[in-house]
Amino acid sequence: MVSIMNEALRLEAGHKVLEIGAGSGWHAATMAEIVAPSDTPRSEWGHVYTVEIIRGLAEFARRNIMKAGYGDRVTIMCDDGSLGYPEKAPYDRILVTAAAPDVPKPLTEQLKPGGTILIPVGSAYLFQSLMRITKMFDGEIKEENLGGVAFGPLTGRYGQRV
Repeated sequence: MVSIMNEALRLEAGHKVLEIGAGSGWHAATMAEIVAPSDTPRSEWGHVYTVEIIRGLAEFARRNIMKAGYGDRVTIMCDDGSLGYPEKAPYDRILVTAAAPDVPKPLTEQLKPGGTILIPVGSAYLFQSLMRITKMFDGEIKEENLGGVAFGPLTGRYGQRV
């Protein structure tokens, strides 16, 4: 699923990425390899910002990212990811790794024109659709359904009511 999601995001070197749901930090590390490859000058690097609502997971992800050598390319925060991370917006790409009832409005607001959000949308613990949302340069939002997936619920203000 990590590979499928990275491909669907169409990540490129130099992209600024927001991930909602850090988990272990694994997915953020794979994205960092694409947006900030170690064999390119730092001036060409992008960055991955990841938000985790569960403090213990955020700390676990932070330790893993540091041990794996990605601390200069990945920043981990403990907060309500459904609100995004406006301090570093706008983002080229936003990835949500938990199922939302709808696309949270703060995420579309923090997306650059031409940018992409990838998010599972649907009921908690049941069938969801992996949606690719593109913000067109005129501000229009284009939605693509990439197929069925099953993720745990997004929590927080714009998350699931479980």
